[in-house]
Amino acid sequence: MAVKSVTHLNFRGDARAALEFYQAVFGGDLAVITYKDAGSVQDPAEADQVMWGQVLAGNGFHVMAYDVPSHLPWDQGENSFFLSVRSETADEITTYWEKLSAGATIVQPLAPAQWAPLYGMLKDRFGVVWVLDVVSEYGG
Repeated sequence: MAVKSVTHLNFRGDARAALEFYQAVFGGDLAVITYKDAGSVQDPAEADQVMWGQVLAGNGFHVMAYDVPSHLPWDQGENSFFLSVRSETADEITTYWEKLSAGATIVQPLAPAQWAPLYGMLKDRFGVVWVLDVVSEYGG
């Protein structure tokens, strides 16, 4: 039996915009269920927020997200996680980097590193920190 791990991102009102952005970067299918869709509205102002959503792409990219309701505590934190995207080609990583960079804060510019042909880190406009790199022969 195989186990699959999927990153699940938590937002406060930005989940749909974040998922749409990640779909534009990585392609794939976007699925969103709102609190209203699920019949689970506790605050009418949050009815159209995301109770469950995901982007699933044929290239292997998969991320899930939701909007934490206002009655629950939520703190994005500082350096609480990184989302890592690895590829075997510089072209693919460069393409994702260029798209994710829109409105982002560059932490480490995309460039060759001792451990990878290309490596970079950025904080996207939703506050998610991404690490992108090209797999080296010893870093598989």
